[in-house]
Amino acid sequence: MSRRVLVVDDDPDIRKIAQASLELVEGWQVLTASNGAEALLLAAEQRPEAILLDVMMPEMDGPETVRLLAGQPATEAIPVVLLTARVHPKDSTPFPDLGVAGVIAKPFDPLHLAGQVREILGWST
Repeated sequence: MSRRVLVVDDDPDIRKIAQASLELVEGWQVLTASNGAEALLLAAEQRPEAILLDVMMPEMDGPETVRLLAGQPATEAIPVVLLTARVHPKDSTPFPDLGVAGVIAKPFDPLHLAGQVREILGWST
């Protein structure tokens, strides 16, 4: 089953690696955004099935983006998985107040990224 996922990161290399990983490993359709404002627009227009969102971004960081997504009827039900270098991989709930589906530590393994997303979201293969 083909999924549509939005990857949001201010680092173009991270976006490219994540996009290539999810498209090549799983065949998912991947949309990308370079900041929170762009993510809000794309999420509302394209209705992805999940959002992979960087925590540390200029202007609008990941937590603020999550709060704004949750406050909009068009995007409130889209599960968000945070991507961050500022968490220990074993800490599964470093942002308990945000209501995110999960957290993936950066740097991530491109060969296992799709599997991590599937596991966090409960998607079958």
